Amino acid sequence: MKIDAIKQVYLIGIGGIGMSGLARYFAHLGCVVKGYDRTETELTKTLVSEGIAISYVDEVDTIDPIFNAPNEESLIIFTPAIPKDSKIKHYLEQVGHTLHKRSEVLGIISESRFTIGVAGTHGKTTTSTMVAHILKDSGFDCSAFLGGISSNYDTNVLYGNNDVVVVEADEYDRSFLTLHPNIAIVTSADADHLDIYGDAGQLLATFQMYLDRVVEGGTRIVKKGLPLESQIAYSGHDVADVYAAHVHVRDGEFYFDYISSDSKIEDIHLGIPGTHNVENAVAAITAARILGIADDKIKLALANFRGVKRRFEYIVRTPSAIYVDDYAHHPEELRAFLSSMRKLYPNKKLTVVFQPHLFTRTRDFIDGFAEVLSMADRLLLMEIYPARELPIEGVNSSWLLSKITAKEKAVVTPEQVLEIAQNEKLELLVTVGAGDIDKLVKPLKEILVNA
Repeated sequence: MKIDAIKQVYLIGIGGIGMSGLARYFAHLGCVVKGYDRTETELTKTLVSEGIAISYVDEVDTIDPIFNAPNEESLIIFTPAIPKDSKIKHYLEQVGHTLHKRSEVLGIISESRFTIGVAGTHGKTTTSTMVAHILKDSGFDCSAFLGGISSNYDTNVLYGNNDVVVVEADEYDRSFLTLHPNIAIVTSADADHLDIYGDAGQLLATFQMYLDRVVEGGTRIVKKGLPLESQIAYSGHDVADVYAAHVHVRDGEFYFDYISSDSKIEDIHLGIPGTHNVENAVAAITAARILGIADDKIKLALANFRGVKRRFEYIVRTPSAIYVDDYAHHPEELRAFLSSMRKLYPNKKLTVVFQPHLFTRTRDFIDGFAEVLSMADRLLLMEIYPARELPIEGVNSSWLLSKITAKEKAVVTPEQVLEIAQNEKLELLVTVGAGDIDKLVKPLKEILVNA
């Protein structure tokens, strides 16, 4: 496939964060871009405002006639999260189109670019966005395909004037094995997506396959403790090839020193909170230094880094209420997030609203979820967001709630969450999850700001 020959693109599942990035990329190149998604969201509304046509009905007659026959000017991209019985997907296959996963398209792009790939079961979105921001802010420049909306740039795709591209390398469905990274970062490899991999061993083996795809002369940067081959091991707390030291909170902000074998960057101010983000910053700094970016420019970029929407995103920050929204949907992500909340606000009552994501993930990590959610002073647990899955008998939020030891806990509807926020004083509130819990953000913000 020749990227430069493409004139029209159809994306099945266009509302996904990664898919929307490709939609914007091809629209930027001047292509006609259209797509389908099951649900209208703030992101799809933004795409429509940018001139991209989207249908929310899985019916063949919603497809533009320009896609009725395959040709070298047409590109069809789909996400594996789309159900196998999708009418649109079936029709486009039936008329002869070759359907490409997002990862395949990224692989073709990365083959002709100097690629920095950031992989990990968690941490990859913030770290890849951090790397891209350092490159942009320092004047080095890059293009980037991110797995979240950068708060600095209000987009998930960046366009640069050089041949460097930063890519969030997704392990789901082994997608990252299409990439050709010059620098590969692995932030974590906790057991996840066991519906795809079967067990943790297979997941680790696939991460090693990703690292094996690093081009000759490239660099592998891997979190210390992971049983994966690397040239550089990094850590946010332990001594490693590169690591963070003197991590502390000053006036509600995180500061740390970056230590390598031959140098130190002292008193780095990180523009976003969280000990886990200090660790992400160590990996990002290391990649930037490999590219020759000066330490003072790196330090300045990290101080004005504003993070990623739905990653430790402050929604309300007033003397009477703190409200933070986060995408965490795996026990270890939740542990890192809630631990940081506790460190920042040790004397406030923590109310957690959590929406589990996927029946299989809830089943596979039920004890881990129960343990970490018990850190809440009050837990408001929403029903499981199914995404691509059908229900599994006995796997529901009531089962999860029964294992949680928090003193105040309940299974609630979105409407009940808003009612509680309206009628009670919530001094420290977080909403967490990867489903459609983000629909609560605007109404909760309005309630808390006007309380």
